[in-house]
Amino acid sequence: MDSAGLFVFGLVAAVFLLLVFIYDHCRSSELDTIPAIGPSGAVSSWLGVVRFIKDAPAMVQEGYQKHKGGMFRVPLIDKWVVVLTGPRLIEELRKVPEDDLSFDHAMRDLLQVKYTFGIDAQEYPYHIQVTRNHLSRNLQVLFPDVYDEINNVFRTIIPLDQDGWTKVRIYPEIMKAMCRVSNRIFVGLPLCRSPEFEALQQQFALQVVMRATLVNCFPKFAHPIIGRLLTNTPSSIRRCMALLEPIVQERLQALDQFRDEWNAQPNDMISWLIDVSDNEHRNLRSICLRILVLNFAALHTSAQSLTHALLNLATYPQYCTPLREEASAVINRDGWTKTAMTKLVKMDSFLKESQRFNSTTLFPMMRKAMRQFVFSDGTVIPSGTHVVVASLPMHLDEEYFESASEFQPFRFSQRCEDDGKDPQILLASTSASYIPFGYGHHACPGRFFASSVMKAMMAYLVLNYDIKLEKEGERPPDEWVMMNCSPNRKAEVMFRRRRST
Repeated sequence: MDSAGLFVFGLVAAVFLLLVFIYDHCRSSELDTIPAIGPSGAVSSWLGVVRFIKDAPAMVQEGYQKHKGGMFRVPLIDKWVVVLTGPRLIEELRKVPEDDLSFDHAMRDLLQVKYTFGIDAQEYPYHIQVTRNHLSRNLQVLFPDVYDEINNVFRTIIPLDQDGWTKVRIYPEIMKAMCRVSNRIFVGLPLCRSPEFEALQQQFALQVVMRATLVNCFPKFAHPIIGRLLTNTPSSIRRCMALLEPIVQERLQALDQFRDEWNAQPNDMISWLIDVSDNEHRNLRSICLRILVLNFAALHTSAQSLTHALLNLATYPQYCTPLREEASAVINRDGWTKTAMTKLVKMDSFLKESQRFNSTTLFPMMRKAMRQFVFSDGTVIPSGTHVVVASLPMHLDEEYFESASEFQPFRFSQRCEDDGKDPQILLASTSASYIPFGYGHHACPGRFFASSVMKAMMAYLVLNYDIKLEKEGERPPDEWVMMNCSPNRKAEVMFRRRRST
């Protein structure tokens, strides 16, 4: 085909896609009773799409201020989403059965699971059971391994034998550290330190988000074509299988030969997955797919949250001293243990305040209507509609957090001192007014592991280094892509070895 033919073909395809998108947006008439932010016409709503792409936080903030306690809708590229506001509706959403408003189907659409993970990982999610049960139950005994890996990886990133200040591009290095520490528990030594394994896990986690976003830019009829063109899942699984095959096959053979002594196997994620899987999924490919999925879940949110916290600490370095004093007292008494992490009250508060102040997403709770659903206020949600919750406007609302626009690192630990021990103030806790980890049955199952690891990393860093920004007090701006927020990927933090350690 010559260049003129290609131009005509491209023009026809573009017009066809535009007509399909207009048709999809015309279907929003079923949502006419729900107020829209921006234009709501079939064509004019595209102005709203452009605005959402450019500045989603401001658009959602506008909707929150106009319709607080109620709901509104915003246009995404491929659909309208209904946004709930306030604890009352969040509590109501929490109680709605999965058959009516589905978390699983919302995730399938958001992450385009069919083309990024494969439906098998969601239809047979035995890795979630392992995360909720085995990981939480074994973290105490495995915590020495967690600390050993933290010590090893940060000595690599910021050598302790260096004098003077060292400049570190913080987000990619925290991603590296989180990958190494998580995989110390997932696959163990020496594989967790393999550059090839580390690169595979980080690349896969990033590509899931990128490919899902790209697929969602096209109408639904094109998803099978675009999804299969973009997917890298088969090649990622093959690479993971090549790296994990000796370990997994050895465990499977041991299970067959020494069933009575299976409990003597290494205490890690691979063994736990083998332990809970059925015969159909007790194989190399299935285990490798779950390791990839678990890395995706563990890396992005935890690395972003910890990076936000370190940028905040570098912006306000005066808080290093109280955090250091607390960490020193607790660890001198209890050692590097999971129990010690539960006693780092100020550290916990600092991380929780960072999550409140610097979000990783506008919509941490998302559901898809599997059939028409009616909220208690009479609002009708048509089948197929996505329902989300606006978190950042609520987290910055004076009604729920005093001086909400100020970063107050010990906001929650002060409440602990004033009101006594209240589990709701802890980093891993959730409530109807604090939802970085979600809320209810579908709250992040790995949040207890993540909170312990983040506190251990922060404690290690404040005990061993002074921390600051090169330009004092000038925190690099966060990076927003529609509803998702990342700490600035080019941001650098200065570290200097503490001579007293």
